[in-house]
Amino acid sequence: MEKKKILIVDDEPDFVLLLKKRLEANGYDVISAANGDEGVKKVGTDKPNLILLDIMMPEKDGYTMLKELKAREETSSIPVIVVTAKPNMRDLFGVEGIKDYIVKPLDDEDLLLRIKRAL
Repeated sequence: MEKKKILIVDDEPDFVLLLKKRLEANGYDVISAANGDEGVKKVGTDKPNLILLDIMMPEKDGYTMLKELKAREETSSIPVIVVTAKPNMRDLFGVEGIKDYIVKPLDDEDLLLRIKRAL
């Protein structure tokens, strides 16, 4: 069975490294991007099965990246889970296309369950 590929788009390198190790230890192939511009490029080249997306990033934020992906037929069906440090943004995450959201710091078991559900 082919490994599922997850793209992490977040501007915090330590968080990305920790999350990458956790996911790889659970059998996922993981790629990362530091901002929305880089994330859009990686989606085009690496074709992830799921995106873990931070909202607040430099250059291109997560909402802008999400809008671009949802506007393109070839990327509109990729499930997206928002990973944020802002717990009071629940209403904003009703935006079409966001499968789920998780508030930092992450609970490993909860994260893995949500990823399985989205995939």
